[in-house]
Amino acid sequence: MARKKRKTPGINGSSSADIAFMLLIFFLITTSMDTDQGLARRLPPPPQKDQEKEEMDVNKRNLMVVLINSSNQVLANNEHIDISQLKDKVKEFIENPYNDEHKPEKIETDIPFFGNMMITKNHVISLQNDRGTEYQAYIQVQNELARAYNELRDDVSMKKFGKAYIDLEEEQQEAVRVVYKQNISEAEPKNYGGTK
Repeated sequence: MARKKRKTPGINGSSSADIAFMLLIFFLITTSMDTDQGLARRLPPPPQKDQEKEEMDVNKRNLMVVLINSSNQVLANNEHIDISQLKDKVKEFIENPYNDEHKPEKIETDIPFFGNMMITKNHVISLQNDRGTEYQAYIQVQNELARAYNELRDDVSMKKFGKAYIDLEEEQQEAVRVVYKQNISEAEPKNYGGTK
């Protein structure tokens, strides 16, 4: 007797699309994606329609102008410097350790956890850039300014509390922010030009 050839049963493919979809969702949910982070800056609220323009009078010694020209060169108070020197120059300006008369004036202030302390609370760093400035140069300068403040805050945190600024409690961080308040003023880009 001749044997019948058995047919191999076909695989039911009706649910494979559902399985593929479930796997796709699983991998989308469980994988993490790198997200770009922006600069931590809070913009001022828009002016009221009837609000008059305020002019802020700043003592010249309390002002440091950081300019990025169209050639991406950095000038700190009209002095050409390398980007790698900016952080230290800004730190020295903000801290004014020797109470130099050409740097911000020190004012005695009562600060929680610190008591009476001489600080340069009226200092202002004016960041200006040319319309031709590359975005990367602008971001590098922003990073250096932020690093200057972060290092100053870490230094005073370590001296007072024995911890880095980021590890302090909220009240302690607030006190440290009073010691080194971030005063960065950003001007609208203009055509300053540059030197080649």
